[in-house]
Amino acid sequence: MKLNVGVVGAGALGTAISQQIAKNVVELTLLLRDEGLCDDINSKHFNTQYYPNTKLNNNIKATVDINDLSDCDIVFLAIPSSAFREFLKELKKIAKEDVIIVTTAKGIEYPSLKTMGNIIDEYFDEDYVALSGPNFASEIMQNLPTVTNISSRNSENSKKVKAVLETPQFKVKIIDDINGIELCGVLKNINAIANGICEGMNINENARFAILTKGFKDTLEIINAVGGSSESVHEYCGFGDLILTSTSTESRNHTLGILYGQRLIIDEQASGIVFEGKNSIRAVKDICRNNDVESNVVNFVYDVIIERKTPITAFNKLWSELK
Repeated sequence: MKLNVGVVGAGALGTAISQQIAKNVVELTLLLRDEGLCDDINSKHFNTQYYPNTKLNNNIKATVDINDLSDCDIVFLAIPSSAFREFLKELKKIAKEDVIIVTTAKGIEYPSLKTMGNIIDEYFDEDYVALSGPNFASEIMQNLPTVTNISSRNSENSKKVKAVLETPQFKVKIIDDINGIELCGVLKNINAIANGICEGMNINENARFAILTKGFKDTLEIINAVGGSSESVHEYCGFGDLILTSTSTESRNHTLGILYGQRLIIDEQASGIVFEGKNSIRAVKDICRNNDVESNVVNFVYDVIIERKTPITAFNKLWSELK
């Protein structure tokens, strides 16, 4: 394929996505910050920090210079939501006017309550593409069967992104709900934390899966309230991702919930681990308030993570309100 594609971020997901896209393009530009890792990728074709045992495709060219993205037709952003705004400011200075920006981040800016797509819209246009699904980077990297959703207000942009991303093992389904796909990616993290808290407290499975069911219903109500489609909640980016991240030991937000359920707190700055759900809970709480939605599961997570209420106190309140 003749399209020039760039990926920003050589973490677990950025590298895995690059490996898939590289099968469909002549050359892929992978932008990262670590010069030593950049040299490793270009000379040895291994991301020694994340996938030391998996050889990268030879046509992945790493760089630390943002100017190398200037000719890209499509740029995938595989960076934390907290880094979006500052990076977009710099990308705007050098990118092509009609570049297609693809967001993989699942977060909301606080206190603006803007999705990552809303922030992209500030610097580029509203025709960005959002990607979200039940996807673990490690499985994508292993080329295991995977499916994801993408959405855009511009159907042609969705088709171009699908063309560079899809492989026989990595299926891409286009949906027509940019609002829903982005918020589903945020809300599944809240549900993952909620289920993790319950697991960390050794709450019985009947109750845990009742809470997960309630979380799914709350997700439907929130998505409808913000103008999304309930159909998206039944898609891979909705139900599929919610179940995956709420039950798998591979899920960072589920793990975060377990730790809080055990009354253990992680220092994210010291550990270098980013939990998008923790960063989003204040925003989701405000979104519910602004749209007159009362979500028991959102309140539960907010009480434990933000208000620092004891997990058992928060759970008892949640359970008493369950209908």
